[in-house]
Amino acid sequence: MTGKKIDTRTPGLEMAGALALWLTGKEHLHYGLWTGLKVQASNLGLAQEAYSQKLLAMLPQRAGLHILDIGGGAGETAKRLIEMGHSVEIVVPSAYLAERCRENAKGAVVHEALFQDAKLASSFDVCLFSESFQYMPFQVSLPKAKKLLSKDGVIVIGDTFRPAGFIRGAGERPVGGGHPVAEFRNYLAKIGLRIETEENVTDAVAPSIELEQAFFNVIGVGMAGLDRELTQKRPILRKLLVGAINAMMGKRGRDKLVQRLRGKERTADAFRANNLYLLMRLRQIT
Repeated sequence: MTGKKIDTRTPGLEMAGALALWLTGKEHLHYGLWTGLKVQASNLGLAQEAYSQKLLAMLPQRAGLHILDIGGGAGETAKRLIEMGHSVEIVVPSAYLAERCRENAKGAVVHEALFQDAKLASSFDVCLFSESFQYMPFQVSLPKAKKLLSKDGVIVIGDTFRPAGFIRGAGERPVGGGHPVAEFRNYLAKIGLRIETEENVTDAVAPSIELEQAFFNVIGVGMAGLDRELTQKRPILRKLLVGAINAMMGKRGRDKLVQRLRGKERTADAFRANNLYLLMRLRQIT
């Protein structure tokens, strides 16, 4: 009997939001810009604020925008947008995150759905993807977003892309993710979109991956200690637990988890080698 595939990404986002709230007092679910900052947990809030300022600078600089925040995380960006005088609707697939959006971004309309499934009647001055663009085919997300735009509306994206020449190897999954940037660029003109402005912030974003890896390594230290204690004092219980984990995740999944908890390969240099982090504003071709 084959069960449904376990969704690890959504619980991971929920955990990341809770961790960010504990560390910074805000539930930001995005990378930071680390220019001039030491890469340590105490500076995460400053780095994420620097990112938010860059992202919001991509919006049309006028008041009263009607904005669709696609994959709006825990609602921190939407809260900021509302404070700036904009009206906001949020699309988010997780019930937990939808509730956090309602709590954090009071006044926003929250749609609990995948973007591709969401029923949206309004037209928007901005369709915003902040680290959500990579999680659906752009052949699906871009046409839908374009259809939802007002006459002078724009699409704003902040996310990772795979650079030209990127080749996925047969070994460990490369750091980062995102759509092949050349394919993305080629597709824009086909559906009547152009890049109005773009900024490459890869170097400033890259250290975020090291802070993330350090966090997982801390968890790994605790898990290794627990495993040692179980091996020495409760070997039968350990065997049962390992069997249950293998049944849920499979050996490959378990090996990937162990690598994530103990590995040191997720570095800023590895991120730079495998990713472009771009902030951009797309406009309709008239």
